[in-house]
Formats: sequence, structure tokens, C-alpha cells
Amino acid sequence: MNRSSKTRAVSTRWTAVFVIVGSGNAAALQVGKAAIAAPLLQSDFGVGLTAIGWLAGIFALIGVIGGIPTGAFVARFGARRILIIGLLITTAGAALGAAIPGLPSLFSGRIIEGAGFLLVTVAAPSLLEEVTLPSDRDLGFALWSCFMPVGMAVAMLVGPLFEDWRTMWWASGALALAICIAVPLVIPAGGQGRIMSWSGLRRDSMTVAREWGAVGLAITFALYSLMFFAVFSFLPVLLTERLQVTHQTAGLLSALASAVNVIGNLAAGLLLSKGFGRPALLIAACLVMGLASFGILLPMLPDGAAFGLCLLFSAVGGVIPAILLSSAPLVAPAAGLAPIVLGLIVQGNNLGQVLGPTAIGGVLDRFGWGSAAYIVAGAALIAVLVVASTLRQVGAERVNFGVRDR
Repeated sequence: MNRSSKTRAVSTRWTAVFVIVGSGNAAALQVGKAAIAAPLLQSDFGVGLTAIGWLAGIFALIGVIGGIPTGAFVARFGARRILIIGLLITTAGAALGAAIPGLPSLFSGRIIEGAGFLLVTVAAPSLLEEVTLPSDRDLGFALWSCFMPVGMAVAMLVGPLFEDWRTMWWASGALALAICIAVPLVIPAGGQGRIMSWSGLRRDSMTVAREWGAVGLAITFALYSLMFFAVFSFLPVLLTERLQVTHQTAGLLSALASAVNVIGNLAAGLLLSKGFGRPALLIAACLVMGLASFGILLPMLPDGAAFGLCLLFSAVGGVIPAILLSSAPLVAPAAGLAPIVLGLIVQGNNLGQVLGPTAIGGVLDRFGWGSAAYIVAGAALIAVLVVASTLRQVGAERVNFGVRDR
């Protein structure tokens, strides 16, 4: 292959990577839009923060039970195909919520969006494995791990520009549809799954579920998501009340706080390449998040310092998802089971997304902002114990992507 051909091949691979990451951004935007639209939804439907918490987290309920099965579907039918289906379902859910008046249709649309989110967030990293070279995968997964903070930041930044939440829903659905159209144009068909029986899928799923390292990754991701969304699902409301800023300013500040999460995402790849241990980085990040939550949620610091801790909370926390996602192949019990491990991790992620907004929303309505700090700190402590007990050996040996020697 001559130099120009190699250049074109590299360009094509990275174009595919950015489209895959864009699909995750579109899925994450569906999460963030509920948070930034909270004042509009409260005004339109007359609901409290508990209901807003469910709107922010209800779509992830399907992910709590569907992560491993979705990973099995990806292994069976192919990541590219499932990614396209996921983006189409996301578009349909957004359209349903916007088109039919009433709170029931909005909740139904969020459930459908949750199904799309699940399909996208399991299929996309599996497809990323297919389109990247082994030497590029650490960077590819570091970029993929940015999908949630970038999508959330876009929602926080753009959301206040909409005077009506329904228009916001239509726009988010249109974005998912546009990326869906781009996927088959940029990523060629191939790797469309393995021929295997349904009994084989069940057997592989159970094999992954019994892998303690994979379970540890999933539990840690669940606790991270609980901590992150406990704060960020209500951050615009917190900033509006505490800093006495406008809805638009709260959106801008929340977007900044979400965006700095990318710093941790990208720093994780650099730190791992410098020889830092995965468990040590995870433990340090969890401790920082837990301690920072007290300064954010308790009225013990000046407003500016509290917002500074929001930035620290987000930036340091970004290390966690990047390490967990890139560790999935290291704990895969056999070749070809990485998509199912990713499904289990996404299952944990969705569990945290459900518990974070819903639990914190109820606590806030009953006890106020300060009480939420103890939930976040407790989750951080449990995460430290899980990492210490289940992930001590992750990354301690050189392994092939998707295969670990037994």
C-alpha cells in the first residue's frame, strides 16, 4: 500500500470513529435535555423534582435488565446494524414525546428513548473495536468515553435557546436521525455478527455474568453514574437557586461543568500509557468525587468555590468511565465476548442513571440539598471497596484485545 492509500485508510478509520462517537453524543443529549428542560416541564405540567428525576432516569430502566441481552444481540446480529436500529428508536421516542400532548406520552417517549440509548451505548463501542487498529484502540476508547459529558454539555448549552421543550425534543430526534443516516455512508457493512444459537447466546451471557472482574466493572460504573447524575441531573436547578442566576446562565455553567468531564476521559488514556495502575486511578477518582460532593451540596463554602468543586468533581470523575470501558476486553473470559461484557457494564451504567436522579429527587423534595451529599459520599466509599476487592489485577498483565489467557 502506497503512502496516499495509507493516508486515505487512516482518514476513513478516524471518520468512522468520530461518527461512532457522534452517535453516543446524540444518545447522551437525550439524557441531558430532561435536566435543562426541568423548569419548562415543571411549568407546563406542574410537577415536582421527583417527577423530573424520573423523566431524567426512567428511560434507563430498560437498561437495568437489558444490558447483557443487548450485548448478546450485538454479538449475534452485528454492531453496525444494532447501532442503526438504536438511533432510529431514539428518534422515534423523541418524536412521540413531542408530538402527543400529555405527561403519559412524554414518559412513554422517554422509555423508548431509553431503549435506543441502550442499543447505541452497547453497539457503538463494540463497533469501535471493529474499525480501529489495536494500536489506536486506547485512544479510540478514550474518545468514546467522552460521549456522555459532551452530549450532556451540548444539551445544557443549547437547551436554554429553546422557549418550548417540545421543540427541543424535535431537534434532539432530528440529530439522532442525521447520525443514523451517516452510519451506513461512512462505515461499510462487515462484521455482521456470528452464527450462533440462542442457547449459545444464553450460555455466553451466563459465562460473562459469572466473571467477577466483569461484575466489578459493572458495579463500579453503576456507582459512578449514581454519583455523577445525582449531581448533574439537578445542577441547573441548584445553580439557579444557589447562585440566583437565570435559566440560560445556569445552562451555560452546567454545560461547562459537564464539558470538563472530557478532561478526565482523555487524561485516563495518558495516565494508563504512563504506567499508572487502573485500580489506583479508580480509587483516587472515587474519593475525590465523594469529598467534593460535600462542598457542592452543603452550604459550607462560598458560591464560587462550590462551583469550582463542581468542575473538579466532573473532571476527576471523567477518569472512571474511560478506564472501565477500556478494561472490558481485559476481563472478557473468551474471544468474542467483549460485546457482552460491554453490555454488562452499560447495564451498571443504566442502573446508576436510574438510582441517581430518582433517589436524589425524592431526597431533595423531602430533606433539601445537603442530604444528597451523604448519598454521593456513600456511593464513593462503596465504589472504593468494590474496586479494591474485585479489580486488583485488572491491567496487571499484557493481553490481546478481547482475549485473556487463562
